[in-house]
Amino acid sequence: MHTQHHSHVLQLDIQGTPQAWISLEHAAVHVATGSVAWVDGSGPLATLRGGFNVVRGRQSVIDVFPIMALRGASKVNLFDVVPAFSKLKLFRRDRMTCAYCGQRFHERELQCEHILPESRGGRWAWMNLVTACGVCNGRKADRTPEEAGMPLVYLPYVPSRFEDFLLEGRHIRADVHEWLAARLPKGSRLS
Repeated sequence: MHTQHHSHVLQLDIQGTPQAWISLEHAAVHVATGSVAWVDGSGPLATLRGGFNVVRGRQSVIDVFPIMALRGASKVNLFDVVPAFSKLKLFRRDRMTCAYCGQRFHERELQCEHILPESRGGRWAWMNLVTACGVCNGRKADRTPEEAGMPLVYLPYVPSRFEDFLLEGRHIRADVHEWLAARLPKGSRLS
């Protein structure tokens, strides 16, 4: 089972912007085809045995590092892409803390709360959503925080690319976690 924990490689563009989590196999293809510009991490994630080279009389070995940057220009400016929303990413962004009472809860006791209620045109968007416990969510009901007399104890924000990759919360190897954490924006709740 343990091998599954760190089976993903963080793929970057040549500037070092996270693009995707890719599988070991996918990463090995990048290495084998010479498309990797540079790698990072405290050491290889895995060493894969390749085909047998008749000329050299030995099997090729591919070292796959946990962070790899690919050559060539990125097709999209990833900083223009708003990270996809998910309930778990919201709870992690808000550190499992209710935006109204400020207490921490287990995931099962938390809800996605619309600051401007959905019934009044409030959107499912990072800037209109916070984490709330069931009690506070029920109390605020179909009102704004001002109307309910329930000020927010923290403000929502749109996660950066680097935060988004941390929020996805795969079992990230320590060196990859540190690499991403070192690049968080100032004032990030994740740092």
